[in-house]
Amino acid sequence: MTTPMEDLELGLLLEAIHQKYHYDFRGYAMASVRRRLKLARDKLGYRSFSQLQDYVLHDPAGLNDVLSYLTVQVSEMFRDPAYFKSIREKVIPHLRTYPSLKVWVAGCSSGEELYSLVILFREEGLEDKTLFYATDISAEALKKAEIGVYDLSRVQLFTENYQKAGGKYPFSDYYTAAYGAVTLDKSLRKRVVFSDHSLATDAVFGEMQLISCRNVLIYFDRDLQNRAFGLFADSLSRKGFLGLGAKESLRFSNRTGDFSDFAKEERIYQKRGES
Repeated sequence: MTTPMEDLELGLLLEAIHQKYHYDFRGYAMASVRRRLKLARDKLGYRSFSQLQDYVLHDPAGLNDVLSYLTVQVSEMFRDPAYFKSIREKVIPHLRTYPSLKVWVAGCSSGEELYSLVILFREEGLEDKTLFYATDISAEALKKAEIGVYDLSRVQLFTENYQKAGGKYPFSDYYTAAYGAVTLDKSLRKRVVFSDHSLATDAVFGEMQLISCRNVLIYFDRDLQNRAFGLFADSLSRKGFLGLGAKESLRFSNRTGDFSDFAKEERIYQKRGES
């Protein structure tokens, strides 16, 4: 149960983060933001959001500590295998017609979705003509993504997902295991650009043939979702593709007219060809 004072403090904390650091969480779904910041407040040992705000504004470690709670995302390689199988079987034939490709993984978190796409593109012979852009608002998440090290206990699930997604080789070809962890082959990063980017505040990102942004927009309110869909529409080339998470949809967006359903069950859309 929240109080009016707690709501006021929460709003002031989000405004302070925006004003000082230009991270804008004011358009995120408030139930999720409140839950995550309550966890941050309690774990970091503060009584109120006001005390947490003081920490964020005056301690150099404060922002990163709070961001680690606000941006935490659970991901896995080849999550929702049908999505990646659909890209392999339905989207890739279209992408083969381009002389070069740009792929944007928006909200890449710790990199599982990115590396899934790189592996898929490698197996389909498109990696060498593709640039992959992996973006997130969290510097810590980007560091983890760039390192590409994951707990060994997750590999069985990664392997099962990969096989269901139409993987062509032993998944173990793509990593080495040691000391309870797996490290993905560094060659998977040779065509990847890692970059800080916020869907809430930053501008159009290049001209892409595929944008994959999965399980990020569920944390946004309607206005911020519309902003993100506008960014995606403006960042895609004509007939480019947009992939969303299983619980996300363009259906109620004010940019729905920019796209047509391509693989409806897997939440893959195609930008309309009209200029």
